[in-house]
Amino acid sequence: MQNRNLGNDGLEVSALGLGCMGMSYGYGPPSDKKEMVALIHAAIDLYYQHRSPFKPENLDANQILVKLVKEIATGKAVTPAQIALAWVLAQKPWIVPIPGTTKMHRLEENLGAATVELTNDELQDLDDALAKIEISGDRYPVEYAKRVGKKGETK
Repeated sequence: MQNRNLGNDGLEVSALGLGCMGMSYGYGPPSDKKEMVALIHAAIDLYYQHRSPFKPENLDANQILVKLVKEIATGKAVTPAQIALAWVLAQKPWIVPIPGTTKMHRLEENLGAATVELTNDELQDLDDALAKIEISGDRYPVEYAKRVGKKGETK
């Protein structure tokens, strides 16, 4: 399937995905292709500009947690992503992470998290680290938080 790069951060979507974005004949006559591609690029660039946890000052502040996850991953010979998913799986039996991917090797990596067993001490270390860290950066800009029912809450 043909893919297209959108925005400045290398986000790739399938041609079929563009149709699902409401820019296809299914929603009336299609608009000018260049205009629609420009609109998508602008929307993606705007989204990434507002992802506060990914701003440089917030990335630095959140490295403490990243370092701990990497240390545990190295000790178990797995990836940090697998540790993160294993931690989510360990929270409650009814919580199921739904990571998204378009790459087979990432799907296999994600599935591998189901075999990662975190010890009680590792879970406690992660929980302790999380309790001590004030995650820096809002999840959403205030105007977006309101759109998803957070009423100004951004964390």
